[in-house]
Amino acid sequence: MLFSMNCKALSFRHIKIYAKSCLCFLLLLSLLISCASAGKPALRKKSRITLNKEQFGNHFTGIMILDPEKGDTLLTVNSNSYFTPASNTKLFTFYSALQLLPERIPVAHYQYQGDTLVVRGTGDPTQFHPYFQDSTLYRFLKQHPGPIAVYHDHFFEEHFGPGWAWEDYDGAYAPERNALPLYGNVVELSLSDSLNVTPSYFEDRVILAAYPYSREQKQNLFFYDRDKRDTIRVPYLTDTTLTRKLLEASLQRPITKAPLFSKEESKQLLGVATDSVLKRMMQESDNFLAEQLLLLVSGQISDSLNSEKARKFFMSMSLSDLVDPPRWVDGSGLSRYNLFTPASMVHVLFKLYKQIPRKRLFELLPAGGSSGTLEDWFPGDPKPYIFAKSGTLGNNYNLSGYLITRKGKTLIFSFMNNHFRQPTSEIKLQMQEYLEWVRDTY
Repeated sequence: MLFSMNCKALSFRHIKIYAKSCLCFLLLLSLLISCASAGKPALRKKSRITLNKEQFGNHFTGIMILDPEKGDTLLTVNSNSYFTPASNTKLFTFYSALQLLPERIPVAHYQYQGDTLVVRGTGDPTQFHPYFQDSTLYRFLKQHPGPIAVYHDHFFEEHFGPGWAWEDYDGAYAPERNALPLYGNVVELSLSDSLNVTPSYFEDRVILAAYPYSREQKQNLFFYDRDKRDTIRVPYLTDTTLTRKLLEASLQRPITKAPLFSKEESKQLLGVATDSVLKRMMQESDNFLAEQLLLLVSGQISDSLNSEKARKFFMSMSLSDLVDPPRWVDGSGLSRYNLFTPASMVHVLFKLYKQIPRKRLFELLPAGGSSGTLEDWFPGDPKPYIFAKSGTLGNNYNLSGYLITRKGKTLIFSFMNNHFRQPTSEIKLQMQEYLEWVRDTY
């Protein structure tokens, strides 16, 4: 009986001590949460004021802001709702390429079949490209004294992405996709004393005349208005025969089609620095580079070139923890079928922030008021404070990336706007004002 009473007394004493400890812990936790959240009410208030402005009154907006050091979500407005991302899609292509591509771009796989050198394209977009001017493949083939053949039967992709606008076929921003791009898959036309055509293979396929389009839709027949005298780039229709003919024209020797190729028995030819291609894609929002990079990634995980394989690979592996799985259909964001949430953009940006050294990461992205697509917007004071990817389609403008505050904090944000009718510049001005406020007050 005595033992029973002592046990009860001991239990009551322990319960009182435990209760006091719990109360102290809860008070401390409440204080910590209160301190960590001190800036949140101001952010929410400023967001309400911004989003209640006339410019935001009749379209769909989503915002998410994350403190990556604390893992603390500072603001969320429609952050789990789906938006047409436009070129914000390139952030997912960027992430994929950084995970799997080597330091230098794989130009081609090659092997020797008897005295014949057989090459197989990887999707590398840089060969004879107007910007990169890389000739790694040309130099490699030129030094081979024997026959040369090209293998094409590993490309399992449509030349255009799903949901691309058909009338964009002659737009410099929408070249076709293929396994062995040359010249960026575009024809460059200019007029000085005479007409200049690159590649020269197409010289007899250019008509000097004003025409609604720069190329016939279903054939490689080009039009150049002599009164404009601008340098223009027009996508050409690609096929395997044309690829061989372009190589033949550059090498001045015949090239055949190879019926067989074993990737396992091949070697890899490497070209320009991968970061140089990533930087160009991100800063200039180059759709062609984005599409080809995703093909390059697919070649790292399979024996074929198919961007769907790359997308499925990442969605089932390192991106399987996304709370809002996206509808991800191309590498560039040209398609309006793409659907992403602000939360998914922040999720990928957070992964990149943890994996890639900050200096390298920020140098690859457009900097507000300084470089790329953000050169004329979101200026710093005086240094850039925004390092982000923009995304623009008709009636849509999105911006996702990193923001450096006055106090030196790095925040990750996604600010997405869909279906507005006013000029994009008005939306950008309001976003700029809001992001400057976040920079100056947080």
